[in-house]
Amino acid sequence: MGLFSRKKKTDTSLDLGLHKTRRGLFARIADAIMGKTTIDDHVLESIEEALISADVGLDTTAAIMERLQARVKKEKDVSTDKVMDILKEEIADMLTCSSFTGVSDEVYVDTAFKADSKVFDFSKKPYIIMVVGVNGVGKTTTIGKIASQLRAAGKKVMIGAADTFRAAAVEQLDIWAQRAGVEIVKQKMGADPAAVAFDTVNSAVAKGMDVVIIDTAGRLHNKVGLMNELTKIKNVMKKVVEDAPHDVMLVLDGSTGQNAMMQAKEFSKATQISSLAITKLDGSAKGGVVIGIAEQFKVPVKFIGVGEQVGDLKVFSREDFVESLFSKTSDKEVQ
Repeated sequence: MGLFSRKKKTDTSLDLGLHKTRRGLFARIADAIMGKTTIDDHVLESIEEALISADVGLDTTAAIMERLQARVKKEKDVSTDKVMDILKEEIADMLTCSSFTGVSDEVYVDTAFKADSKVFDFSKKPYIIMVVGVNGVGKTTTIGKIASQLRAAGKKVMIGAADTFRAAAVEQLDIWAQRAGVEIVKQKMGADPAAVAFDTVNSAVAKGMDVVIIDTAGRLHNKVGLMNELTKIKNVMKKVVEDAPHDVMLVLDGSTGQNAMMQAKEFSKATQISSLAITKLDGSAKGGVVIGIAEQFKVPVKFIGVGEQVGDLKVFSREDFVESLFSKTSDKEVQ
């Protein structure tokens, strides 16, 4: 069975969240091929422009176009209808780093918060996630939504408020913890972030928590300082759980387009990133940045944010994402 051969499950919130990007990408490509019977240079140029406009990025767009042109040349007499299918297949193939080998997108998403999860390794107790990202990208909200969904799945969750440089960050995280019904460990503003992380993991082990989520300060003005701080946090957690953290998740604001790409580069220099959460994709037409970031950094995208509700933080499925980008959802459906 091919990647797009099964019927796509309807996910209205995903389609709505990606509407602005789809309108810019799909509509522009559809306009380029309208009335055409064959794929010519003008059509290819229009597709390239549409990808760049969706903030896929120059390098990734070039790679997609190279693949597309090779397929068109190899398969010959490619119809305009077929070119859409080729684009979907090639983009999805570029996103394979965001799916686990041998695990279908459907299984990956459906079991995300269950015992046999491929998103969280519940055999590690507690499973420890360290969340990084600059201020304003939706880091605290993402932590809250993940905690809420884990708690709803029956998992025992503890949050560590290690962004001690902003009182607002701790307060917001506390509100999310109360809303989600999960425990939080916090200290006064200006406290040592590593001490908060240590106390959180220590308490989580003692209480038999399933998952620990550690928030960290989002400062990039001093990469050396950031690197030292994140390294210190990791090291103190290892004193309690030897292989902690099990996931270093970078949160990026998808609405900032290529700026998110730059943030990914900077954080990759400061620490080893193992997964991504890309937020606010409903706020702009720059959702193509997901493709560019995944292709450039070869780091799995675990979550995407497409709205304000808890359920609008989606476990990323390359199939559903690409299908939604190229779907023919009408404007009436998003009113």
